[in-house]
Amino acid sequence: MTVPATPARLRVLVVDDQALVRAGFSSILQREADLEVVGEAADGVEALEAVGRTNPDVVLMDVRMPRMDGIAATRQLRARHPAVRVVVLTTYDLDEYLLEALRAGACGFLLKDVRAEHLPGAVRAAASGDVLISGAPTRRLAETFIRSSREPSVRVRELPARELEVLRLVAAGLSNAQIAAALFLGEATVKTYISRLLARLGVRDRVGLVIVAYEEGVVLPSSAG
Repeated sequence: MTVPATPARLRVLVVDDQALVRAGFSSILQREADLEVVGEAADGVEALEAVGRTNPDVVLMDVRMPRMDGIAATRQLRARHPAVRVVVLTTYDLDEYLLEALRAGACGFLLKDVRAEHLPGAVRAAASGDVLISGAPTRRLAETFIRSSREPSVRVRELPARELEVLRLVAAGLSNAQIAAALFLGEATVKTYISRLLARLGVRDRVGLVIVAYEEGVVLPSSAG
């Protein structure tokens, strides 16, 4: 009788300059059968070395660290290892960190006060391609862009109504399944809309869609987070 193969566990690297924080995150994640903490690093320099050595699927990345901060480390990490997903974890819910993290290539931004039971789900969502953004910073960021944004560009104004709806929901952090439920569509249809948006807006992934949505002022504060 053939024994079913055991599903591969998601490999996680934890990066933070505080040993207790690293230990806490690692302890939470190691309790999950489908997650494996493959290493820890105390700053961006160590993180880049550790990624090459441990080949993680997801990196939890602190922002403020000595030698190399999390934004710079994320930018270099994504350039060298584009398949690795980075979730920025910080105690600082300042708007510029969120935007800089996304522009550097992070797929998520979570405050360190995230509930322990939500952390494993965030890792799984990041690995599956979702964009994760903590609610409060998202609302403030959206409001900031709406107050200061120009009129949406021609490329956004010319989007079909349904694609614009999908763009807003992606920017609000919804997964494909959640978007499908909200718009009464199949997940395959949502994937098709997202592929069209990537092509029309000239970005490579969902993070790019989030940035475009904020910068073009198409995300309403009530729909963000």
